[in-house]
Amino acid sequence: MRATALACVSIWKSVNSIGKELAGPIILAVGNDSQKERYLPAILKMQDIWCQGFSEPGAGSDLAALRTRAERTNEGWRINGQKIWTSGASKSQRCLLLARTGAAEERHKGLVLFAVPMDTPGIDVREIRSIDGQRSFCEVFFNDVIVSDADMLGAPDEGWAAATRVLSIERATNRMYRSWRFQSELEHLIAACRTDARATAIMQPYARQLAQVRIDIEMLKGLVETLIGRLMAGHEIGPNGSFPKLYWSEAHQRFARIAWEIVSQFPPGVEGPLRDLHARMADIYLSSRAETIYAGTTEIQLDIIAKRILNLKKAA
Repeated sequence: MRATALACVSIWKSVNSIGKELAGPIILAVGNDSQKERYLPAILKMQDIWCQGFSEPGAGSDLAALRTRAERTNEGWRINGQKIWTSGASKSQRCLLLARTGAAEERHKGLVLFAVPMDTPGIDVREIRSIDGQRSFCEVFFNDVIVSDADMLGAPDEGWAAATRVLSIERATNRMYRSWRFQSELEHLIAACRTDARATAIMQPYARQLAQVRIDIEMLKGLVETLIGRLMAGHEIGPNGSFPKLYWSEAHQRFARIAWEIVSQFPPGVEGPLRDLHARMADIYLSSRAETIYAGTTEIQLDIIAKRILNLKKAA
């Protein structure tokens, strides 16, 4: 099973991860034949890079509070609103956009999913510089953007169901390869520290914590394999996608803290493997701060597991 899992994971990981891992599966699920023929080959050939327009300044983890509006007109759908934390938007050709046709108070009703061309007039993309110096995040403004019916995925009132399917995929398959990347990071830390007696001595007090990290990695691989087994058996991911997302983000954040504590004790001016390790672990630590937020916060994942898997009642 482990070899099968690794083979499946390698298929998913690519430059156009949002296109192949999020847009592609939802197009297969709710798109019509014309849309499948139009979008899917371009995704697989890397001709169309996709971004995901879900989060908004006032609707991050509470996605049902989004206010970007889509109004039907004689020209098509007129979209107005703002999205934020839209990864890769400045380099994308299409946006998987969730918008609202009804009142904001209706929350899960009146939502619609679009495949919006990013070169449509009225779209303004602004890059956001994150704490690690990267500019992958963007905010995207939609000002009287006209989108045709041909770019609407599913029916006008089926957006919430489609969005939750997208999120379950994002939390599950989009995290699959990360258990093996996680292992690579741990092995790099240990191997590089062993090249220098000073670094080995610094790492030694963390032996038990690093052993727990190794256990976390194996646990995460087990969750991945379980989900792959469900997919191969023809089942949907559903709320079970919250398990690997929750476990990975919390465990990887713990590892990032431990790794940074170790490398931050290196003597000034280290060279070679220790210098490279220090740079990598610094990047991992900074980027890990967002891992318990994006794709749904830890609190959101716990809520999904409690309500939709364990069927627990709300506390009085």
